[in-house]
Amino acid sequence: MEATNPNKSTVQKKFYPANERGHVNFGWLDSHHSFSFGHWYHPEKTNFGALRVLNDDIVEPSMGFGTHPHQNMEIVSIPLFGELAHKDSTGTNGIIKTGDVQIMSAGSGIQHSEFNHSSDKKVNFLQIWILPKVANIQPRYDQKTFHEAGRLNRFQTVVSPIDEEAVWINQDAYFSLATLEPGNTLSYKVHAPNQGIYAFLIQGKLEVAGTTLERRDAVGLWGIDEYQFEAAVKSDFLVIEIPMK
Repeated sequence: MEATNPNKSTVQKKFYPANERGHVNFGWLDSHHSFSFGHWYHPEKTNFGALRVLNDDIVEPSMGFGTHPHQNMEIVSIPLFGELAHKDSTGTNGIIKTGDVQIMSAGSGIQHSEFNHSSDKKVNFLQIWILPKVANIQPRYDQKTFHEAGRLNRFQTVVSPIDEEAVWINQDAYFSLATLEPGNTLSYKVHAPNQGIYAFLIQGKLEVAGTTLERRDAVGLWGIDEYQFEAAVKSDFLVIEIPMK
């Protein structure tokens, strides 16, 4: 059923075209940055609410990120294809496969490494950082598998502070994946006032709040409590709901 929204005129939005993302290529790593990161800085793209980083990373076979530290950041990894080998100072040592969602609460301090687990295939994953709600918590790790069937023409919550079926996050933030077939619509309702959403189109063509998204485009939306998505072609996308203040 199509939802109506009497407050549509109060929608505020910011469009993030895929071709305006930052781009670095170190040979072993080909990365597009939605927000300022590392060697790339844009004064108008430092964050969207509590969303601080969204990197679209492609890593060559057997290559990766050596052991390095993090503190007070919620770090989510979502493989789009391929597998990552992860190891960290909490004692976690495992593989993150396509279909998995991983979160690491860096809290008071953690060290970790991530490498392409394959010796002959690339891995592509989204690396997303969220500012934490509470600082200096004990570092923690979680990982779960989410099947594609659970997101067909519906939202599948994969990260949440309250949903036991999702991985837990130290923030009032929610990550939802969806695969929307042509001609179908989905409505997303925020969990609380002063929350916004960042919609990132993985592939396909999608319309939301009068904005058309194509592959890797994104839009930040806030100001109302419900947003409607409509697919022009089969579309895979991620909605990140975060506090705006």
